[in-house]
Amino acid sequence: MTTATPTVGVGAQATEPTTRGARVRKRLNSRTATLVSIVIALLWTIPTFGLFVSSIRPENEIKTTGWWTFFTDPQITLENYQEVLFSRGSSGQLASYFINSLAITIPSVLFPLAFASLAAYALAWMNFKGRDWVYIGIFALQIVPLQMALVPLLRFFSTGVTVAGVQIMPAWDLVDEQKFAQVWFAHTCFALPFAVFLLHNFISQLPGDLMEAARVDGATHPKIFRTIVLPLVMPALAAFGIFQFLWVWNDLLVALIFAGGGDETAPLTVRLAEMAGTRGNEWQRLTAGAFVSIVVPLIVFLSLQRFFVRGLLAGSVKG
Repeated sequence: MTTATPTVGVGAQATEPTTRGARVRKRLNSRTATLVSIVIALLWTIPTFGLFVSSIRPENEIKTTGWWTFFTDPQITLENYQEVLFSRGSSGQLASYFINSLAITIPSVLFPLAFASLAAYALAWMNFKGRDWVYIGIFALQIVPLQMALVPLLRFFSTGVTVAGVQIMPAWDLVDEQKFAQVWFAHTCFALPFAVFLLHNFISQLPGDLMEAARVDGATHPKIFRTIVLPLVMPALAAFGIFQFLWVWNDLLVALIFAGGGDETAPLTVRLAEMAGTRGNEWQRLTAGAFVSIVVPLIVFLSLQRFFVRGLLAGSVKG
């Protein structure tokens, strides 16, 4: 006696369920969306390209014709960069200010990343009394305007901290290059609330089973943080690092207040502001100086772009 095995009809093929996310991805991958993205990218890039073309044109050409005429009569010179980078006077010497900007920006990015990642892990995976209130307080600090904290922080640096007539912390009394520490401290304080909030959202979404398995194997919190959490949240760290780098590199207010406007500590933005005020008619120098200031942010963004995109899309796709 033979038994017949049931067969699946041709019309009963399994189909993938259609979700809202799938429909959105399908529309974003269409030819129309791709064409629109290319047009937006070109429109966004044209001003930067025009700035670069203007920076390599001779002075008489940039003052008499538009940058788009470069393609009909191309004339190239590096004299503009030579003047703004190395010449002395009110229109040059940007190279030393460029170094100052690097000295301010790199620690001002690394310090918030280090402190915020540790704090975010503690708030997400360590149980202690008042943890939720601490997180709420850090979240609320994001609404405090930066300008409101400048005067109290400057007073903290200049006079120290005194409670009931007892000096808890003396004045810093820093001079010259030592003032970089004040800028690092200020940028770190201003960046920590948003950094902790952002990283906490990523770290708290890590699988709990993974943490439990690590604890069963005898891993301590430092080891879990170092070997499990950091590799998994690298996209979030890169995304915040890019935002913080761009903010600090383009900052003028904080650096001018806490580092001063001297040649030893002033960043590139201070020098560019002086050039715009004193050499506003020297377009060839302004374009060269402006392009020098955007080279490093462009390199940072392009080198970390894949991490940045992963950080933005993390959690948007399940499975």
